[in-house]
Amino acid sequence: MPNPTFPLLETIHNPADLRKLARAQLPGLATELRDYLLHSVARTGGHLSSNLGTVELSVALHYVFNTPQDRLVWDVGHQTYPHKILTGRRERMATLRQFGGLSGFPQRGESEYDSFGTAHSSTSISAALGMAMAAKLKGEDRRAIAIIGDGAMTAGMAFEALNNAGVAECDLLVILNDNDMSISPPVGALNRYLAQLLSGQFYARAKNVGKTVLKGAPPLFELAKRIEEHAKGMVVPATLFEKFGFNYIGPIDGHDLDSLIPTLENIRHHLKGPQFLHVVTKKGQGYTRAEDDPVAYHGPGKFDPAVGLQAPKSGGAVTYTQVFGQWLCDMAASDKRLVAITPAMREGSGMVEFERAFPTRFFDVGIAEQHAVTFAAGLATEGLKPVVAIYSTFLQRAYDQLIHDVAIQNLPVVFALDRAGLVGADGATHAGAYDIPFLRCIPNMSLACPADANECRQLLCTAYAQNHPVAVRYPRGAVTGAVSSASLEGLPLGKGEIRLQGKGIAILSFGTLLHPALQAAQALGATVVNMRWVKPLDVELLCTVAKQHQALVTVEEGALMGGAGSAVLEALQAAGLVLPVLQLGLPDTFIEHGDPVKLLALQGLDAVGIEASIRKRFADLLEPVAQSAA
Repeated sequence: MPNPTFPLLETIHNPADLRKLARAQLPGLATELRDYLLHSVARTGGHLSSNLGTVELSVALHYVFNTPQDRLVWDVGHQTYPHKILTGRRERMATLRQFGGLSGFPQRGESEYDSFGTAHSSTSISAALGMAMAAKLKGEDRRAIAIIGDGAMTAGMAFEALNNAGVAECDLLVILNDNDMSISPPVGALNRYLAQLLSGQFYARAKNVGKTVLKGAPPLFELAKRIEEHAKGMVVPATLFEKFGFNYIGPIDGHDLDSLIPTLENIRHHLKGPQFLHVVTKKGQGYTRAEDDPVAYHGPGKFDPAVGLQAPKSGGAVTYTQVFGQWLCDMAASDKRLVAITPAMREGSGMVEFERAFPTRFFDVGIAEQHAVTFAAGLATEGLKPVVAIYSTFLQRAYDQLIHDVAIQNLPVVFALDRAGLVGADGATHAGAYDIPFLRCIPNMSLACPADANECRQLLCTAYAQNHPVAVRYPRGAVTGAVSSASLEGLPLGKGEIRLQGKGIAILSFGTLLHPALQAAQALGATVVNMRWVKPLDVELLCTVAKQHQALVTVEEGALMGGAGSAVLEALQAAGLVLPVLQLGLPDTFIEHGDPVKLLALQGLDAVGIEASIRKRFADLLEPVAQSAA
């Protein structure tokens, strides 16, 4: 970018530089930061509307607090691009969410200013409370600040933390970044003054002195308390947060630095104990297109800011999410018992059309995965057929409910697990790497791994037809193949198929890696089996194939430890069959963000990698095959 465009921003290499600016310069800096952010994300793709909404808040926090000595914990973390730019990472923004580049979320290993790694919602208050309590125990003078959005406040974990914080007797500031609800009418100059007054030294001291003097006369003390509550209620009604033991301040305009900075300064210098600051911001602030459609601009790809997002071309690649969404509508039309549940991922899980067509049978329960699963269990007990559409990574948050409320009671809940396997730019926090190990060990659960679009639809039909819990896992992105029929016929439960007959070595594929496995097998003269089901495993087919081959290879886009390959080894041992098995899958490490095709290749899970791994392990078996093929 040309230097003259951002004269203030280019002087900011860390928050210490920011704190050298005069207050009057900060609005200009915020304007430059917003413009830089818009053009940077337009070049790389990434989260946009939420970041445009936190520009002033990021500037104010780093201006008032002594970061990184004072700890900032950003909930979810996809709104931290302004924070990253202000903390020495401006020049690396061109690498955002790319392999080896900046993460789209806070990461402790990336910067000392990232106090806590966040990507799943509603963890910030718990983490910041831990930091505040640690400061108290260690006798350190520093503040801990949690910045949490109104959406993340729907999760029970946030309220568990508030409940603990209210009695923890340590200095904690929770900032509610409210970017959904409108600002109430009192917002303006008077409300700004009163908010600062309520957070200021005069109010705090006067309140404490009054309590001391009046405690000797209980009736007067009670009267004073009531007058105080009434006066404060004229500005903001008594809130739930006050009942938790917080001093509530706000709401204030989160884009008004002349309101934000004095209020934060008052909190930092004059108030002790748990404080709750309510700021109101607007998603997409400063870019009209994002303000008008914050959902579309939540996580756009590359685009021209002057033109905005373009409508997708007709006939574009179909995704597994769309295959699920169409199946859901078709099945609901044929069975009135079907109800669909999402924990705040309507668009991401492909349920927009379902909500439009079946509004009374659609339930968005907010960011509340635990509730979503048990809510589904309750529906199932009354004869309905719930389908829970959830990302694999988010089902991890409801593991106890999955076992205790669904599986133990053997309830017919279908789990549509989107984003199974690697997810690309979102990285390790969002990878669906662990669902095979953590699901297959649960009694009564079944788990299907479709290889292509057609099987995805068919196995969803099979899952829905069962009278016990079943999960169907499928990856993010474009499908392999196409749905060949609008039929609602399923495939046999727990049965696989031989897709390519060879000899010597048999590759057992679980899921969409079937296609690179087929390419590798053609070069090796190997057999390929499309297993389809991890549980129940097709033991009959497995044993038949094992007896006809000298070695087996398992391939899965999931964690190797406890995964589908482990299920194969267990079944072979139980059957008394002994032969070498090579397991290919995701290793025992967290895989960071990057292009998913490249990430799979780096893990040896593309056709070239699968072939190379087999040749390395079974060179003695492949030599005669290669000779005969030649």
